Amino acid sequence: MVIDIHAHPLLFDEINGSQEVLRFRKEQFGVFKSGINPVDFELVLLEDAKIDKAVLLPEDYSSETGRAIVSNDEMCRIVERSQEHFIGFASVDPRGHAAKEELIRAFDVLKLSGLKLNLSRLHLYPDDSRLAPLLEICEERNKPVMFHAGYSWEPNTPARYSEPIRFEDVALNYPNLRFCLAHMGWPWWEETIMMLMKYPNVYADTSMVYMDSPKNYYQHLFSVNMNLNWLQNCFQDKVMFGSNNPRFRHVRSLGGIKNLPLRQEVMDAVLGGNAVRFLGLED
Repeated sequence: MVIDIHAHPLLFDEINGSQEVLRFRKEQFGVFKSGINPVDFELVLLEDAKIDKAVLLPEDYSSETGRAIVSNDEMCRIVERSQEHFIGFASVDPRGHAAKEELIRAFDVLKLSGLKLNLSRLHLYPDDSRLAPLLEICEERNKPVMFHAGYSWEPNTPARYSEPIRFEDVALNYPNLRFCLAHMGWPWWEETIMMLMKYPNVYADTSMVYMDSPKNYYQHLFSVNMNLNWLQNCFQDKVMFGSNNPRFRHVRSLGGIKNLPLRQEVMDAVLGGNAVRFLGLED
């Protein structure tokens, strides 16, 4: 099974009924050249790339923006279009007074599968007390968390809030909470590797900032910046394929991963096996 663990649905036609709404989403997310993406076409793209499932990540900064970039109800609508292909995460703004209640509703009523947080956009460090109730809910309900880590394309996102080492207390204080440091925590990929090797509940994904093509970038990171055997032998059960679509096309990111000369069992783990475990889908 191939799972894209990191994709964004903000351009889907299902939730963009007007140009005003689309403009809001593009400005808040920092994409300007892309247009509306029909859900049916997205399904064709996944089929063409031979990707079985895509994890879709909403974002909520409503305390400052007045509305979520993609709300939990909108995410539920998207997932209902194709439950076979889409896995929807929730997002809440921890600064809002009803964040805890909304996350419970997202899990218990809307049946969403995890929590996405970009602390750089929220201007919160991982040890902020406002995150604790949300992380406790995720740990209690066996729901994973996708943390943005490292550099962010989005506007108003100081990277200092998302340096990988800052998440160490989360790994220690919530040992049964599976969480992912997205984008390999770039440019702090060495800190991310330390977290992967030291803590069983920490994962990372490959949705990184490409300086050229995904093929060249992945080759450089995994074979030049680090020894390829590190991925093959030290944290082969922790890294998950993620495209960061729509910033980068699923098929191009996937091609970059498949170009790596990995052992077949490691390739299978990176492309889907690790995500199955992270998402709690073993059964």
